[in-house]
Formats: sequence, C-alpha cells, structure tokens
Amino acid sequence: MAERMIVVIPTYNESENVSLLIPQIHEVVPDTDILVVDDNSPDGTGAIVAEMAAKDPRIKLLSREGKQGLGRAYVAGFKKCLEEGYDLICQMDCDFSHQPKYLLEFLEAIKEADVVIGSRYVPGGTTEDWPFKRRFLSKGGNLYARTILGIKVTDLTGGFKCWRRQVLEGIDLDTVGAAGYAFQMEMNYRSAKAGFRIVEIPITFPDRTRGESKLGQGIFWESLKMPWRLRFKKS
Repeated sequence: MAERMIVVIPTYNESENVSLLIPQIHEVVPDTDILVVDDNSPDGTGAIVAEMAAKDPRIKLLSREGKQGLGRAYVAGFKKCLEEGYDLICQMDCDFSHQPKYLLEFLEAIKEADVVIGSRYVPGGTTEDWPFKRRFLSKGGNLYARTILGIKVTDLTGGFKCWRRQVLEGIDLDTVGAAGYAFQMEMNYRSAKAGFRIVEIPITFPDRTRGESKLGQGIFWESLKMPWRLRFKKS
C-alpha cells in the first residue's frame, strides 16, 4: 500500500500567500493532503482556507483560538495527522521560503530515512536575498547550537522537513518544551538522540516577498537558551 502523506502549514496573517501556495503544492504532489493550522489570523487567512477546503477534500483546516507560537501550532497539527493515520508528515512555512518543488525530493529521500531536513547549509544549499546580518546570525546560531548539542545536523533551525510517523510517536509531543522557532532545534535534537535516521537535502531558501516576517527578539533569545536546556535536561 502507498504511504499516506500530508503537508502541515502553520499560518498567522498569511492571506497573501496561502491561496497561492496550496495550488502549487498540489501541482507537485497532487495526491497529498494539506493541513493548515491557523492561529485565528486577523487578516482572514483561516476563512480563505475554509473556503478552499469546502471545495477540495485534500485541504483541511485546524483553527486555534489565538497566536500561541509556531511550536504549539506544529504539535497540534502533528497530533491531528497521527490521529488520522498519515504515514509521512511534511512541514513547511507559508511564505514561499520553502518551495513546493522540493517535495518530490523529500519523498525520494524519506525512503532511506526517518527524518528529512531541507538544509540551507549542506553542499548545494543556499539562501537568497538575505542581508549579511541575517546570514551571519543564522550560520552562527547553527554552529553555536550544533557545538553545544553535539549532533551532526547541519541546519538545526531548518523548518522544511518530512517525518515518518514513528518519529513523532516516539518523541512524545506532549513533552515538547519550545513554543517558538526553537521548536525546530528541539525536534531535530530529540530525533537524533533517539537514534532516528536523519538525512539533509540541499534547498535554496529565498526571503519572503509577501506578508510580514514573524522573526523578532524573542525568537533570538529562545534560540540562544534552548541548546543549553536540551543538553542538560534530565531524562
């Protein structure tokens, strides 16, 4: 039997992108389902997805009461996907920094892996239209976290990924501590420490062209503290 795949997309104020992204995903992987996890976006993102879902059974919407953080959105989405029996669960941003064209490469790579990460920092991976400060902080932050955590994942903060359901079941999602963008780091670290096979594939990561970035000072400080919390957390 073919493995059932779903793509999870967290959204907050992505009305300019979501109606464009979903059709592009289905151009690449027509048989996959898509779950949008919307945190009650004031700009009507949820309403747009609800209208699309009413016309296409491949599109699903999980609405939450308010903005609770990227990590919390993914945990809620992952739990729903596990409940509904999906075998492969991909995650990606809604701002086109994660390009749908790579989904076929994820599907190929996951045949020999438990987790596939779209990496900006393996050979062949790159970023586009990033200012020097952002490139420096991202590369430096990954080196900092990798050194503290002692694992070989090159792009620890990358958020374009594909999981086998066994990984998400093995992590115990109720114990995930990171609410924000450090969620990516925590999930990668816990997957590596549990012995799951992690493969990185190169991607080009362009900056968003529509909508507003969600990056802020809180994300920086959370990412600074998280490696130490993970490294010295008691089992």
